[in-house]
Amino acid sequence: MSARTRAARRRVAGRIALYGLVLLFTFQAAFPFAWGLITTFKTSPDLYTRDNNPFLFNEPPTLDHLRLLFQQTAFGTFVANTLVVSLCVVAITLLVAVPAAYSLGRLNLKKGGAVAIAIFFVYLIPPSLLFISLSPVVARLGLQDSRWSLVVVYPTITIPVSVWLLTGFFKSIPKDIEEQAMVDGCSRMGAFFKMVLPVAFPGLIAVVVFASTLSVSEFIYALAFVSQTSQKTISVGVPTELVRGDVFFWQSLQAATLITAVPIALIFNLFLKRFISGFTMGAVKG
Repeated sequence: MSARTRAARRRVAGRIALYGLVLLFTFQAAFPFAWGLITTFKTSPDLYTRDNNPFLFNEPPTLDHLRLLFQQTAFGTFVANTLVVSLCVVAITLLVAVPAAYSLGRLNLKKGGAVAIAIFFVYLIPPSLLFISLSPVVARLGLQDSRWSLVVVYPTITIPVSVWLLTGFFKSIPKDIEEQAMVDGCSRMGAFFKMVLPVAFPGLIAVVVFASTLSVSEFIYALAFVSQTSQKTISVGVPTELVRGDVFFWQSLQAATLITAVPIALIFNLFLKRFISGFTMGAVKG
């Protein structure tokens, strides 16, 4: 057997192994969604009968569990509250983190690096400890039992990470483009909006995805500060409404999970390249 033939076989074997590994990870990632989709439409006797095949519809599928989710729970209210909280948190995070990160990354402030590290260390404090200190703040603002309390407390998580991320990203942008714009007559603010901000777009996308995902999935603060059904977000509303004592409405829980997760996954994959670019540049240069 010639060396060229052996090399060709090694390449083929390597590709087969690579594609096999990709298929394995794809199956692993897709299995929870497939399982949730099947469970959503299963009848309760079909789901709880041990002899039934869990991957098939042993009885005709049903829409009863979707009707339970939308008609007998406040799921629509949870979705609306989550959207409001997410949009507000993203806006506050960008308004605070972008100028802070720009100042630390572009203006050569004294002890700017130490300040950036100190900001990031705030993120490392466990939420289970922070919410105790934030409770008096929420009470003084009169936001107890309101979704607006989450708009106040979530930026304590999103802003430190976003500042750390964007500081590294702004440092990676050549200063020449900003200086050239200022030579051409732009103010520093004009150069920032016209030249720096468009280049930093991947970093902004990373911040938006991070802040919005956290607003949807965060549980501790949502459970601690909100108890009214009309003010709950998805992360705490769904389990508290669909787990009643020792009764778990599994099919409706799976339906809520899919309805929440699939749009987030689609949006995440739409901006995946920019998201990865924003995180990697921020991490390497920060």
